[in-house]
Amino acid sequence: MQIDHIGYAVADIRRAADTLSSLGFSRGEIISDDMRKINICFMTNGGYKIELVSPVAEGSPVDGILKNSGDGPYHICYSTQNLDDEIENLLLQKFKKISEPAEAVAFGGRRVVFLYNRNVGLIELVEESKDE
Repeated sequence: MQIDHIGYAVADIRRAADTLSSLGFSRGEIISDDMRKINICFMTNGGYKIELVSPVAEGSPVDGILKNSGDGPYHICYSTQNLDDEIENLLLQKFKKISEPAEAVAFGGRRVVFLYNRNVGLIELVEESKDE
């Protein structure tokens, strides 16, 4: 697996994007994911990519993170060629599935899943597109 991005929970996506732009990051468009009740903005700097995730309504997956920890990084995302096999492999390594695999607007409909391990925290897996 390869690291795809680091996810940041932020209360104000535009303000966070402005601040990161001043640090040399290039800003992508803001994407609305109505199903998850979040807005997403990918930003890049050299070979590094971060994903800003901001709630747009109560019940978003980042509500608790923002309430407990404030703005900041909260997950590492890895890309994988075979999502289902990788999930099974991680479950054997004591990871717990936090969500079921589901299509994600931010990834053009490719499936993502979140898992947790107390030794490394929250991770996300995204399946690679057939073109990669």
